[in-house]
Amino acid sequence: QVQLVESGGGSVQAGDSLRLSCAASGRTFSVYAMGWFRQAPGKERELVARISWSGSSTYYADSVKGRFTISRDNAKNTMYLQMNSLKPEDTAVYYCAAQIRVGAGRREYEYEYWGQGTQVTVSS
Repeated sequence: QVQLVESGGGSVQAGDSLRLSCAASGRTFSVYAMGWFRQAPGKERELVARISWSGSSTYYADSVKGRFTISRDNAKNTMYLQMNSLKPEDTAVYYCAAQIRVGAGRREYEYEYWGQGTQVTVSS
């Protein structure tokens, strides 16, 4: 079992920045990669960014490239999402997820464990 807890969400104005954190505990040695997903009202959950737990390979959705940065501190079992130049369309509940099996990790069904989510609201 892996437990994930997100924090750092809030309400900001367009152009502002936020940093989300995801603390992992439990059987963290089994984690292959971790990702950030988001879900806006009436929309499907989508992958925002992903990072492998070894090798530091990363992936970003086109909509956030150049604005968001994913990182991790393996010693602290913590993943971060630095969000800069926020836009109203970034408004969503953001979820931390852990991928156990080897794979590209582009779809939500590839992730075994999920956090509770943290709300990010960006006003124009």
